[in-house]
Amino acid sequence: MVILDEELRRRAGMISRAIEELLPVVHPRELYSAGRHLVDAGGKRLRPCMLLLAAEAVGGDPKVVVPAAVSIELVHNFTLIHDDIMDNAATRRGRPAVHVKWDEAGAILAGDTLYSKAFEILTASEAGAEDMVASVKMLARTCAAICEGQWLDMEFERREEVTEAEYLEMVEKKTAVLYGAAGWIGSRLVGGSKEEVEGLERFGRLVGIAFQIQDDVLDLTAPAEILGKPRGGDLAEGKKTLIMIDAISKGVDIPIFAKKNATTEEIEAALEALRASGSIDYARKRAVRLVEEGKDALAVIPDSEAKRLLMKLSDYMISRSY
Repeated sequence: MVILDEELRRRAGMISRAIEELLPVVHPRELYSAGRHLVDAGGKRLRPCMLLLAAEAVGGDPKVVVPAAVSIELVHNFTLIHDDIMDNAATRRGRPAVHVKWDEAGAILAGDTLYSKAFEILTASEAGAEDMVASVKMLARTCAAICEGQWLDMEFERREEVTEAEYLEMVEKKTAVLYGAAGWIGSRLVGGSKEEVEGLERFGRLVGIAFQIQDDVLDLTAPAEILGKPRGGDLAEGKKTLIMIDAISKGVDIPIFAKKNATTEEIEAALEALRASGSIDYARKRAVRLVEEGKDALAVIPDSEAKRLLMKLSDYMISRSY
């Protein structure tokens, strides 16, 4: 894992330096400062790192797709800004949420700016016209899917019952498609074969679903100081995660579900009930199976250091503690 950490940091550094160049804070400065607020807070840069590794895995030069990697990171941050508005979240990555610091109107504009700049910056990657047009279309479809997933997530909060299949469709769209797009765009722009591009897209999508399931687990189990936000937020918001779907199917009663002002003691009691029911373990095991399926999708990719790093990255997605 140390090697993976070092390799991810190296690539994240490439991306951060490119952000300084490709998304400078210009006039009007407050708009771009708001857009850069979460981007500069760091984060793990997993999605753009996956894009760079996908390019390497098919024999391409990752340097030529750094703008595409920045594009993926900006789309991710655009979704975070808008998610925080919709969830009325006060903090993100240990910082005040953008809408808290700049107000909702400013945050909407900042998110929209990141979304727009993502497409402009994507086209700065060195690639043939056909591959670039295909990549722009892929990113556009991905952004639409993310919106569909977010809509489903909100809809599920109003529904009494949500099936596991519906949950998996929602997280695939809301979270996993951006990982899939990273694999697809990174490999397509450097000339990967159809089989390689599709294999890397499937890999990204499957491990992206696993990543979201792990996020759901961490929301309940990770300390607030590590999460950068209060623990148990999904319970308070009434989100029907895989954990809750399994618990509900077993008849587990969680009195604070969708209760906005639950105390720390009530959240801890709910967590213990979910642990005892086996629902948290169920979600963890489902994530492990998805990662294994994702690794199988890489069978079309020749063995290389980049492929090995992708495998390690997929394991990290479900073993991380934040």
